[in-house]
Amino acid sequence: MAGLRAIRLGAICLLALLWLGLASPGLAQDMATLVADKVSIAADSTLIAEGNVEVFFKTTRLRAHRISFDRTTDRLQIEGPITIVDGDALILLADAADLSADLRDGILRGARMVLNQQLQLAAAQINRVGGRYTQLSRTVASSCQVCAANPTPIWEIRAARVVHDQQERQLYFDKAQFRVAGVPVFYLPRLRMPDPSLKRATGFLMPSFRVTSTLGPGLKLPYFVAIGDSRDLTLTPYLSTGATQTLDLRYRQALPTGRLEFNAAVTSDTLVPGKLRGYLFGNGYFSLRDDYRLVFAVQAVSDAAYLLDYGYSGTDRLRSVVEVTRTKRNSFFSAQLLQYTSIRAGEDNATLPSVVGDLTFHRRFSPAILGGEGGFRFQTYTLLRTSAADRAGRDTARASGRLDWRRNWLLPGGISASALGTVTADIYAINQDSSFPATVSRITPVAAIEVRWPWARTTGRGVSHVIEPVAQLVFSPADGQNVPNEDSLLVEFDEGNLFALNRFPGADVTERGLRANLGIGWTRFDPAGWSASATVGKVLRAEDLGQFNTGSGLQGTRSDWLAALQLRTDSGISLTNRALLDSDLTVSKNELRLDLARDRLNLGTSYLWLQADPSENRPIATSEWALSAAYALTPQWNSRINWRYDYVADRATSAGVGLQFRNECLTLDLSLSRRFTSSASVTPTTDFGLSVNLTGFGGGAEAGTVRRSCRR
Repeated sequence: MAGLRAIRLGAICLLALLWLGLASPGLAQDMATLVADKVSIAADSTLIAEGNVEVFFKTTRLRAHRISFDRTTDRLQIEGPITIVDGDALILLADAADLSADLRDGILRGARMVLNQQLQLAAAQINRVGGRYTQLSRTVASSCQVCAANPTPIWEIRAARVVHDQQERQLYFDKAQFRVAGVPVFYLPRLRMPDPSLKRATGFLMPSFRVTSTLGPGLKLPYFVAIGDSRDLTLTPYLSTGATQTLDLRYRQALPTGRLEFNAAVTSDTLVPGKLRGYLFGNGYFSLRDDYRLVFAVQAVSDAAYLLDYGYSGTDRLRSVVEVTRTKRNSFFSAQLLQYTSIRAGEDNATLPSVVGDLTFHRRFSPAILGGEGGFRFQTYTLLRTSAADRAGRDTARASGRLDWRRNWLLPGGISASALGTVTADIYAINQDSSFPATVSRITPVAAIEVRWPWARTTGRGVSHVIEPVAQLVFSPADGQNVPNEDSLLVEFDEGNLFALNRFPGADVTERGLRANLGIGWTRFDPAGWSASATVGKVLRAEDLGQFNTGSGLQGTRSDWLAALQLRTDSGISLTNRALLDSDLTVSKNELRLDLARDRLNLGTSYLWLQADPSENRPIATSEWALSAAYALTPQWNSRINWRYDYVADRATSAGVGLQFRNECLTLDLSLSRRFTSSASVTPTTDFGLSVNLTGFGGGAEAGTVRRSCRR
């Protein structure tokens, strides 16, 4: 009986491994589990297992009605229905099978193969050749669900023969006919496609169609090149009706300690005749020794309009950088070199800072004598312009050292008191600006005391209220050495810096004078699932030193009122409003944001109002409304819109709509967008895009979660 059991188990194990390409002579001794209603041996030494036969071997499961092994012919006869399953990678269904003893050759009749639970291949007959190739005759391939209610798939490929190379994970079609909804669309004598388990394979990707008002209709046909396991290159020719000849390139590489990616394009078109146009964007990230990290980015373009003409990016200031950083629990180090190029209309790169070098070291510590928490920061900053003109071509370099300290005390009645301060020493080297000396140094001390008195209350329904008035008195000398202001031109006044010692974003300008920062905050938490918070604040100064412009809200001895409100509900509503109001409660700045997240709807809309301020390069007021939304029309159809409207110009600046269909076998994207704005280098443009992805070939397109229904 032991010998018969070995024969039985060996045969079944090899059968289960047949279609996975794992069969070998030594596998007959591997352990497996056989379950059957009846196992017997006939007089001619034929082993027979019948009745609900199931075989389990590693990750493979085989089910059949009857299996017989004839030792004299070394053949396996299997009667169906036959099912072979190996995880999610392969499912084989057949009515009957005739296999060789080594299971490297054989025939399955009335068979169907499912790859990666996506692509289905139905064939009149499947032949297994050499343990590697599976040949299917008179085949229909599709990843769309087919049943009595949906007998015709959305798309299918019919072929006289299909060969699946299991080792290379490729599918080869002979005399292939592509059909949409049962209607033949085109014919190819030969076709090669990767199977769903292959994530990267050299070959053509799905094309996309694009129509613009400036370039006309065009087709993009990507070709993917797998350069080993860690590198790849994608070449995408973009051809339109005589208006452009463009080649897109994308190169990616994974390294043992990082990764890098470059995107580029080169173009010859009728928009700028006689000149090659193009762009290059690249970035990389690397882990170095001792927890250091290196990142770089490069951005370059041939002309100001190119990125918008071809829809690559809306950026109008290009930034290239290389940076080394290290972040520890109590320290931070950064060294970076940046290069800026503006393609914004009206800006001159010769007079704009083009090269910036920065080094920063920051460390936190606990002073032994003073207690509390202290910090030390050392920073160098270099800024260069290409212009040689006086003042307009000013170059500066700065070295700074700063000490800061803070200590908190808890007083009777729940009052929290704090003492804090900073001392900063700067030295500047200034070139090509006759309005400043060549070298300037300064020391800036800042001292402050802060008092917070939080009040908390909880109602019988479990609703919590917290009200916290805050008063902060800050002093720094009213006079200070004048230096070029390169990094503190735009100042924002909001709840995030209401109690900041310095509201200027950089280091060139420090807020001076005696001042009081006053505010009160309220927060409400409701067990029903919603919360709200509000902040009101104001800054009072002993004297107006003229540091702030009218658009900041901080000008004069009394700043504008700051009012901020946030509301969140468990129904997916989020509302944020931030406003600055002057003494007569006239709004000088307002930003409103509303977000709504529901099962079928995601909506985000905002409104922005800014009063005119020439010092911030805003000669007229800004009043804009922006909207973006996505709505699921059905489980398969999704729509999206975006809109931006300029109320001052009384026109839309941009608009777009999109429609997507996605199910288990197909993703279809339609988009229409319009850019209404124009400048000396950019003209208004309308774009129409169409892309189609078929699920089931390669690993690029993921199947949708919604399948078409099959009702009995």
